[in-house]
Amino acid sequence: MNRTTLSLIAGATALAAVTGFAAVSAPDPGAAERRTGAATLPVERTGLLCPRPSTSDLAETTYTSFTPVTEGADDKGTAVLRSAAQQSAPDEDAEGEDEKDGEKAGKDENDEKGEKGDKDAVEGDQADKPVLQLEEPGKPVTAEADGADAPALVGTADGRFASGWTAQQTTEVAAGTGRGLQGVACSAADTQFWFPGASTDDSRTDYIHLTNPDDSAAVVDVELYGKDGELKTTVGEGITVKPRSAEPVLLSTLTAEKQTDVTVHVVVRSGRVGAAVQALDDETGGDWLPASADPSGRLVLPGIPKDATAVRLVAFTPGDADVDLKVRLAAPSGLITPAGNETLHLKGGMTAAFDLGELTRGEAGSLVLTAPDGSVPVVAAVRVLRGEEGRQESAFIPAARPVETRATALDNTAKGTTLSVTAPEGGAEIRVTASAGTKGGTPQTKTYSIRSGTTQNVEAPVPAGLKGSYALTVETRSGGPVYASRTLASTEGGVPYFTVQALPDDRGMVAVPDASEDLSVLQR
Repeated sequence: MNRTTLSLIAGATALAAVTGFAAVSAPDPGAAERRTGAATLPVERTGLLCPRPSTSDLAETTYTSFTPVTEGADDKGTAVLRSAAQQSAPDEDAEGEDEKDGEKAGKDENDEKGEKGDKDAVEGDQADKPVLQLEEPGKPVTAEADGADAPALVGTADGRFASGWTAQQTTEVAAGTGRGLQGVACSAADTQFWFPGASTDDSRTDYIHLTNPDDSAAVVDVELYGKDGELKTTVGEGITVKPRSAEPVLLSTLTAEKQTDVTVHVVVRSGRVGAAVQALDDETGGDWLPASADPSGRLVLPGIPKDATAVRLVAFTPGDADVDLKVRLAAPSGLITPAGNETLHLKGGMTAAFDLGELTRGEAGSLVLTAPDGSVPVVAAVRVLRGEEGRQESAFIPAARPVETRATALDNTAKGTTLSVTAPEGGAEIRVTASAGTKGGTPQTKTYSIRSGTTQNVEAPVPAGLKGSYALTVETRSGGPVYASRTLASTEGGVPYFTVQALPDDRGMVAVPDASEDLSVLQR
């Protein structure tokens, strides 16, 4: 093999290691037939972004970071979450003066202004001091932050920590707008997001949080769609998110129209960002609304709590085509059609909302939405209430991606954790592993069979001798597709605090083609 071919192979291998994928185009139409196979290897680098947790002085936030043990992973590496370096232009200027004076070079000026995380980790320390850093795969670590000063986080993992790296922030707000339990899994940066279920109504305070992990500014457009179509926005176009910074944008400041149900579309013109909506209600608490799965003709919204007292579905179809969605509930006994809500009509380009009442009626359940022939793409989310009027709490479940191989939920406790799993199209076998605890405990593993068309709240394992919180990792062993979510719940002052997070695949493994076979056609 000549030097040119060797260089191409090395380049493709490096691309796979850094980005998690490798793609090679060859002019020979018979090249695919000569492929001998592909190796599945752990990704070697990944990134996560966590939005600023709260603006409440009463907020108590726990950050958690974890990587499962992955066979074949490198024996070296790091996984580090740091405070976003900037929150506003004045802070950036102050930081520059601090460096110019040469006093404590690199000190994060935001620390002095309240942008600090765990006091032991970042208060008064250098900007590059980690808020949270993993020490070994298989054991989660946590950090705590109080009040409105908890920062947005930007993180990277490489080597043995990259495959399956997961981070979560869980916040409890004791009183005021948005009181309750708010949780969100930190996510990767991207260039487009859909959020059905947001609001610009006077009873809600909804922010779209934009976090930029890069060293150059990102430019973002925020589009809003209500019941009659796109809302006229005043400052939704060309929002600049400064390098390595977080920018919360109050949705009600983007438009004069007050609407209960709004779909938010985030489009990144330049760069990339992480995005999540924080939805806060005056009466029913609040939680994070993560992005819906990409528009599709088939959606699954997993893990609606069995004691939900109200379920409100919000859906949107981009474009001009109308669609009649078929609605089914995957219950423990199988797929059923909710009486009175067999089909739901969506008009193209308009947000539609449907009250489904006490949909689950005391049993585990997941919504399965299907467009005829899957021809019209849809995004969707449900807002769930628990508790009686005057003592209610809310959470959101968007349409989720399946657990193709493995997914993890963090910050679990011995009591108050519910793992919900559904296999809407075919039976599946899954393996669930409870990690070691943050302060002690031995991992435990159980295997479960999920019948086709059902949702099951499985009795998830708990680490032996648990101290602290732990991670739950779900692996698909056979069958599928499988969708899963995790609910954290507690009761405070008679109010049922809770938060729900879907478990999308962690994308910790990548198929790397046999480069010598694929690139042999490029020899000269």
